[in-house]
Amino acid sequence: MSAQKKVAFYTLGCKLNFSETSTIARNFQNEGFDRVEFDEKADIYVINTCSVTDNADKRFKSIVKSALKQNENAFLIAIGCYAQLKPEELAAVDGVDMVLGATEKFKVTDYINDLSKNEMGEIHSCEIEEADFYVGSYSIGDRTRAFLKVQDGCDYKCTYCTIPLARGISRSDELENVLKNAKEISEKGIKEIVLTGVNIGDYGKGEFGNKKHEHTFFELVKALDTIEGIHRLRISSIEPNLLTNETIEFVAQSNSFVPHFHIPLQSGSDTLLKLMKRRYLRETYNNRVAAIKKAMPNACIGVDVIIGFPGETDELFLETYNYLNELDISYLHVFTYSERPNTEAFEMDGVVSKKVRTKRSKMLRGLSVKKRRSFYESQLGNQLTVLFESENKEGFIHGFTENYVKVKTPWNPELVNTLHQIKLTEIDEDGIVRFDWVKVPTFV
Repeated sequence: MSAQKKVAFYTLGCKLNFSETSTIARNFQNEGFDRVEFDEKADIYVINTCSVTDNADKRFKSIVKSALKQNENAFLIAIGCYAQLKPEELAAVDGVDMVLGATEKFKVTDYINDLSKNEMGEIHSCEIEEADFYVGSYSIGDRTRAFLKVQDGCDYKCTYCTIPLARGISRSDELENVLKNAKEISEKGIKEIVLTGVNIGDYGKGEFGNKKHEHTFFELVKALDTIEGIHRLRISSIEPNLLTNETIEFVAQSNSFVPHFHIPLQSGSDTLLKLMKRRYLRETYNNRVAAIKKAMPNACIGVDVIIGFPGETDELFLETYNYLNELDISYLHVFTYSERPNTEAFEMDGVVSKKVRTKRSKMLRGLSVKKRRSFYESQLGNQLTVLFESENKEGFIHGFTENYVKVKTPWNPELVNTLHQIKLTEIDEDGIVRFDWVKVPTFV
């Protein structure tokens, strides 16, 4: 393939997808391709798909159209969860030339023989049972923080979720390789690493191709904390039943891990948690939040919650709303339930109307704004450390403190990817925090 060929990428969905897109992009570059932005003219466009919600499915067609506007003769490739679950559906989209499944996506350049447009998308997709090996990934060069994949797949059987069908069984990167990747990231000057996976608390299972745990998530955390040159380590979404007290206590006194946890709840009703086949009830969640706040009073706690699940009556929704309102958490990620074929929930009675789902979603999103504001107010006057991002947004540069408070100051490109001590002073009209410098930065 000519070294002059250009390739562009678009990622839908989670941090895990971003880590894999970045790795696949590096593979293209190693093969002699030039990477360009998605809104530029390219010879190949790779779209990494998500299938957690209907919205991600619907966005795919518009993304294809935007790529073809740049180059109507471009070769379009679909990868990711949606590509594994519904390859025929994606292959039938006008303009799509190739669809690659869960294992094939990591060998994408092997499937490109020529870039002639196909009348119908060509499908290369394994049975999901064959996705039983691990491919390590991390994002780099895309952001001021890196997403480091440590685990893939899931053995849980949540009744609403298609991820096990899209990504296969739970399996983990070898500890030695995780540490090697983390060192590579730190050597490139990136200040923050976010650990990601489908179910990272299950880390260690399938580490050497077998089903038992060679290591635990706690052992992974301890090992990463010893690596020099990493300023911040952040744990992404982790199941409450897998977040142990020993991990919480270790993070509280860690060299690198920051006081920020994102813990899926999905419902504040034990009745619905049982219908969802979650592996905990509210008592466990209460205990996790209490343990975090005891060890780290200023910790930020984010929560995933699903509204509109089959059987969610007005009473059960209010149970969730009131529970979250009283809980000492910092913000919500609200997901509106989407019917997914081949899941147990798809066949359940008690369907909640779309209108009611929209209303409930709006209520919880309003609660999230209230919770975030309350958390930010609790941090005013505190001296914290900010890591600045790389984007100029209307003349301001933004950053996040270690406990995930978003701050801003007038744009200065020299601040990008730098850490500074600040004192939080006030919340502006956009809900973002302003600050005073503890020590005004000087640049030579």
